[in-house]
Amino acid sequence: MGSLLAEKSSFAKMQSFRSLELLNLSLIQEVNQQPFGVDYGRLDNGLVYYVRCNPKPRTRAALALAVKVGSVLEEENERGVAHIVEHLAFSATKKYTNHNIVKFLESIGAEFGPCHNALTYFDETVYELFIPIDKPELLSEAILVLAEFSSEIRLSKEDLEKERGAVMEEYRGGRNASGRIEDAHWALMMEGSKYAERLPIGLEKVIQMVSSETLKQFYQKWYHLQNMAVIAVGDFPGTKGVVELIRTHFGHKTSMPDLPPIPHFPVPSHEEPRFSYFVEPEAAGSSVMISYKMQAGQLKTIKDYRDMLVESMFEKALNQRFFKISKRKDPPYFSCSAATDYLVRQSKAYMMTSYSKEKGTLEALESMLTEVARVRLHGFSEREISVVRALLLSSIESAYLERDQMESTNLRNEYVQHFIHDKPVVGIEYEAQLQKTILPHISASEVSKYAEKLWTSCSCVIKIVEPQASAKINDLKKVVMKINKLEKERSITPWDEEDVPEEIVNSKPNAGNILQRLEYSNIGATELILSNGMRVCYKCTDFSDDEVLFSGFSYGGLSELPKSKYFSSLMGSRIAGEVGMFGHRPSVLMDMLAGKRVGVDVDVGKYMRTFHGYCSPLSLETALQLVYQLFTTDVTPVEEVVKRVMQVEKEAVLAQERDPFTAFTNRVIEINYGNSYFFKPIRISNLRKVDPLKACEYFNSCFKDPSTFSVVIVGNIDTTVALPLILQYLGGIPKPPEPIFHSNSDYIKELRFAYPTTIAREVVHSPMVEAQCGVHVCIPIELKKGTMVEEIQYIEFLKKLLDNKILQLLRFKHGQIYGASVYDFLDGYLPCIATDVRGDISIYFSCDPKIASKLVDLALDEILRLQEEGPSDQDVSTILEIEQRAHENGLQENGYWLERILYSYQSRIYSGDVGASFKILDEGRSKVRESLTPLTIQLALQRIVPFKNQHTVVILKPQLSWFKWLGSISQWTPHGRDAKILAGIAGFTVLALTFRRYSHRS
Repeated sequence: MGSLLAEKSSFAKMQSFRSLELLNLSLIQEVNQQPFGVDYGRLDNGLVYYVRCNPKPRTRAALALAVKVGSVLEEENERGVAHIVEHLAFSATKKYTNHNIVKFLESIGAEFGPCHNALTYFDETVYELFIPIDKPELLSEAILVLAEFSSEIRLSKEDLEKERGAVMEEYRGGRNASGRIEDAHWALMMEGSKYAERLPIGLEKVIQMVSSETLKQFYQKWYHLQNMAVIAVGDFPGTKGVVELIRTHFGHKTSMPDLPPIPHFPVPSHEEPRFSYFVEPEAAGSSVMISYKMQAGQLKTIKDYRDMLVESMFEKALNQRFFKISKRKDPPYFSCSAATDYLVRQSKAYMMTSYSKEKGTLEALESMLTEVARVRLHGFSEREISVVRALLLSSIESAYLERDQMESTNLRNEYVQHFIHDKPVVGIEYEAQLQKTILPHISASEVSKYAEKLWTSCSCVIKIVEPQASAKINDLKKVVMKINKLEKERSITPWDEEDVPEEIVNSKPNAGNILQRLEYSNIGATELILSNGMRVCYKCTDFSDDEVLFSGFSYGGLSELPKSKYFSSLMGSRIAGEVGMFGHRPSVLMDMLAGKRVGVDVDVGKYMRTFHGYCSPLSLETALQLVYQLFTTDVTPVEEVVKRVMQVEKEAVLAQERDPFTAFTNRVIEINYGNSYFFKPIRISNLRKVDPLKACEYFNSCFKDPSTFSVVIVGNIDTTVALPLILQYLGGIPKPPEPIFHSNSDYIKELRFAYPTTIAREVVHSPMVEAQCGVHVCIPIELKKGTMVEEIQYIEFLKKLLDNKILQLLRFKHGQIYGASVYDFLDGYLPCIATDVRGDISIYFSCDPKIASKLVDLALDEILRLQEEGPSDQDVSTILEIEQRAHENGLQENGYWLERILYSYQSRIYSGDVGASFKILDEGRSKVRESLTPLTIQLALQRIVPFKNQHTVVILKPQLSWFKWLGSISQWTPHGRDAKILAGIAGFTVLALTFRRYSHRS
C-alpha cells in the first residue's frame, strides 16, 4: 500500500526520463557484451552462471538451467529424443525417483504442469523453476534439482515406458490440421537445412519405439557443463551466497575430455520465391503469410542497435497502415500484421500475416505486396514516423520507469537468451539513453529503405490457406509478377493520410463533486460517491510505477432481453467498436493515442455491463476521457462498417462449423445446459436476424447512466492529480432523467437452464484426418446461500486437489495424458442474494481415443476414493502451500487487488460497505485455510461434489472421413520441388497473429 510520499516520489521518478542525459555516440562504438546487472562467471568445469538480486516478487526466485542442446543435434533415429530427455528429467534422477521432483515443487507451492517447467526447441533445452525462498533450504534444494538435470537424469527403461504415453499425447495434440500445415510450412521455409527435418516433437515412430539406451547416448554425448548455464534471479540478500550454492552443487562435476563441439547448421538463402497452397476443408479461415528470411546478425555496435530500431520503426509503421486498410470499405483482409520472428540460431524472418474472407486470399496477397512496394516507391511520411517514434519512446519510457520493478522471470529470460543466442543485456537505463539519443535522428527515408530487404527475390516464402480452393500456385505467381510490374512502372499511388483531430473530448465537461467520501483502512482504499451517483473506489499502490488499472461495472445485461432482441443486442458492442464507441473511428483513434500508454475496452455480459482498461499515470486523463466519451457518444450504424463486422462474424461461424471439436463442444453445452438460446452457438441464421439499429440502440443504453456504475481504480495514483480528473470526466458524465437498467442485483433476470438429474455418458464422433480425443466430465454443484463464502473457498481447494490427483494418476502412474484441467462455472445462475448458487465443476483432458473410457473410469474412481477415504496429509499440505504462495504473489500485483475489490462489490454479501464485504471474504478464506484437514476436505468433497448419481461424460472420438481426406489431397498444390514434404498432409489452420515457434514444453 503506497503512502502519499511514495506517490510523489514515483511521479518525480517519471519526470526523470524526460531529463535523462543523452549520449555522445559513434556508430562504430561497441556494445558491451558483458551482461548488465548480474554476477556473471564460469566455474572451472565450464559451467556458466548468472546471479542477480531482484526484489520482485518478494521472497521468490526464478531459476533456470539453459542447455545449448536441442532437436537439431539429433540423428535420424533420434528424432524427438531431446524432448523426451526433457520429459524424463522430472521422472527420476540419481537423487530423486518416482516424480519426487514434482512432489518437491508442489510441496513448496511451485506448481508443476504442462508449459510450466521446461521447453525444448531446435537449439536449446531450458529447465525453469519459480520457487519461494523464505526458507534458506529451499533455494539450495532447487539448485540441487538443476544440478541433477545437468548430469544425473536416470533415463531407465521403466521411466521411458511410463512417459511414452504423455509424450505421445503431446505429439497427438499437435497433429491437428494447424500443426500439420505449420510443420509442412516450416519444412518449406527451412529447405536445404537440417532444421527442416528436426521438429522438436520428433517422429511418432521414435516416440513409440526409441530405447532408453538411445536416450542415454544422446544425453551423455551433449549434456556437458560447457554447454550449460545456471541462471538465478531473485530476492536474495546478496549474490555471493547463491554463487556458492551453485559451486557446491555443480563444482564437483566434471566433463569428459575431447567433447564434440556444438555444430552450426546454416539456413541457405534463395532467389526464387517458394509457394505453398493448402486447401483444407476444416480450416479455421483463409489466411496469407509472406515470410522473408534473413540473417539475424549480432548486436555488436551502436550501428547494429540503430539498425534494430530502424527495423522496429518500419514494422510499426507498416502495421499502422495494415490496420487502417482493414477498416476501409470492402477491405482486402479482416486483419493483417507484421512481425519479426527469430527462427533458429542466426536466422530470423520478417513475416506478414493476414486473415481474409473466403476466396479473398489473392486480393489480400496483392494488397500486402502492394503496401511494401508503395513504401519502396514513396516511403513513409514524416507524420507516420513521428507517430511510430512516439510509440517507441513511450514503450522505453515505461520500461525505464519500472526498471526497479521488473519481474525476476523476465530478467531470467534475458540471461537465458544471452547465453543461448549471445543477445546483449545492456540494462534499461542505458537502453533508454540509447533510444532517446538515436530515435530523433532516424528519418522517414531511412525507415522506408528497410523495404528494400523485402523483395520476393529475397528468400521469400508465401503460404496460402483456404477451406475451399479458389486459386492455384500460378495465380500466386501472377500476383507477384503483377505487383513487380506495377512497381517497375511506378503505377502505385502514394499513401493517402486521414485527418486526425487534436482532442479526444471536443468540449470539456463541467466537473461533478463528491457527495460522500469513505475510507476503508483494511484494504487501503478510498471510496467516493459522486454527484451523478457513480461510486469510485481507488487504491494507491507502489507495485508498478507506470501502471494504473481500472474497471467499472453495472448490473443488467443480456439476460434481461427476450430472444427476439438477443442476437441484435449481442452484436451491439462489436458494431459500436468498429463505428467508434469513443467518439472517433478506430483508425483515427489509433493515431490520436500514439505515445500514450492507455487502453479501454467494454464487455456486455449476461448479468453485467463493464468497461475496463489500463494506463500510465501520465495518461490517466486520456483514459478517463475515453470513459467519458463511452458514456456520451451515441453510436449509429454505418452500412459499410456493419457489412464488414457481419462478414467477420459469418467467417467465424463457418470456421467453428469446420472445426472437428465443435460438435463435441456443442454437445457438452447442450447436455449440461439444455437448449437455452443463450448457451447455444451462434448460427448463420442468427446473424441474419441482427438489426444494426437495434444493436446500436441497445449498446448506447448500456453505457448511459453513471449512477448505476461502480468503478475501481488501482495503481500508482497521485491523488492531487487524479481526483480533479475523476471529478471532471467521471463526475461530469450526465445522469439521464429516468433509470435505464435495474442497478440492484436482486432484480436481475435469471438465465433459465437445468442440469441433467441423472448420469449421462455420450460419445461424439467427428470427422477428422488424424485421431484426436477429448474428454469432458461435468459435475453439477449447489452452494447454500448461508455458507456460500466458505463453500466457494472450499471449491478453490477442491479444484486444486482434483487437478493434482488426476495428474498424478493418469500421467505419472498410468502415463496416458499430457495434462488435465479442472475448472468451475459458478456464474451460471443470477447473482442476487435470495437464492442458492448453482454451478458445476468440470474436468477436461485429451488422450488416446482407444483408452478414453478407461481413463474416465479411473478419474471417477479416484474422486470416489477421495470421498470415501479422504486425501492424505501431504495432499492437503500441498494444496495449502500452492494457494498461499499464489496469494502472496498476488498481494504484490495491481491486477490481484483490482479483482479482489471488484469481487467485494459483486459478492452477494455486499450491502453498501465494500470494506466490510472485503473483510468477510478475507476472513472466509482464512477460516477455511485454518480448518483444512484431510477430514474437512473429504466432507467438502462429499457435500459439494455429490457426483455418484449426477454427472455427465462426453467423449470426442474420430470418425475418419477418408473421402474428404482424399479429396483434399487432390487439391494440394505445393511448390513442385517440395511435394514430397507435403504428401499426406491435411487439416486446418487456426487464426494466429504470428508464425508459431514450434517449441515443446513439459
